[in-house]
Amino acid sequence: MAKSRVSLTVNGRALESLVEPRTLLIHFLREELDLTGPHIGCDTSQCGACTVDLDGMSVKACTVLVVQAKGADILTIEGMANADGTPSVLQEAFREHHGLQCGFCTPGMITRAYRFLKENPDPTEEEIRFGIAGNLCRCTGYQNIVKAVRAAADELNSAKEAA
Repeated sequence: MAKSRVSLTVNGRALESLVEPRTLLIHFLREELDLTGPHIGCDTSQCGACTVDLDGMSVKACTVLVVQAKGADILTIEGMANADGTPSVLQEAFREHHGLQCGFCTPGMITRAYRFLKENPDPTEEEIRFGIAGNLCRCTGYQNIVKAVRAAADELNSAKEAA
């Protein structure tokens, strides 16, 4: 099968690669770029463990071909940390509020929460639950995830007000 050339930006790094047209974005990220934060969960777009931010939208990387992401700007959990390598406000909120247990869903959950807070910077608990509904967690019962997202929203909003 002839390979296709794709150019895209992943976590702020521009790159170009030759890929088989049928290669899923999740496999490209994990196997070609060694970005193993996005997880392969269900392979059917049900769980959200593979969620990444693609051109300002949350997408499940198991449903996107790399060739469909040509020219895109992609953000994975590996790109969420602050420039100095410290955890982002959202990552720190998940840690502080124990918004994880086994951690399998956490990268996709944080990546989705990142985009959700960009779309709705001051959400209610109900809005958070609806906003992360496409990402499944089998361990936590979601309460601490919701607390973490709300805490991150509060801190981000306080920082905006202070600026």
